[in-house]
Amino acid sequence: MASARGRQIGLDVGDRRIGVALSDETATLASALTTLKRSGPGQDAAAVADLVARHEAVAVVVGLPLNMDGSRGPQAEKVLSLVALLQRRLSVPVVTRDERLTTVEAEERLREAGVRDWKRRKRVVDQAAAVVILQEHLDDAVRPRPLASAGRA
Repeated sequence: MASARGRQIGLDVGDRRIGVALSDETATLASALTTLKRSGPGQDAAAVADLVARHEAVAVVVGLPLNMDGSRGPQAEKVLSLVALLQRRLSVPVVTRDERLTTVEAEERLREAGVRDWKRRKRVVDQAAAVVILQEHLDDAVRPRPLASAGRA
């Protein structure tokens, strides 16, 4: 399961780049790792597989760009194609996570961190979005789930 202890990788997949984040070994904190330049589905999957092996990751969390109404658009279908390739290629779980507004949040965090130059922000925003995706996933894994109602009247 993707909430297991061990390093996890988060991906923010765009048309030109893939932002990559990596968690610590306790699956508590996500940090920016790198940005991969897209080279085609097979090469992209190979690059991710290399990162999984190099960092001994136990899971991959991929941001799924849903429309604001929750439906899947063309970009979500592209991401799901890459997810399917990764699932066939990797021996670790590959899961998706709703990534609506993560790039907006990532840009805001970068501005708050003092990254004012838009060119510099543009270079790191994919990594920052991957951090948001992975950190939200990690946080959800440790939050207690509400108990189901026992039918009280």
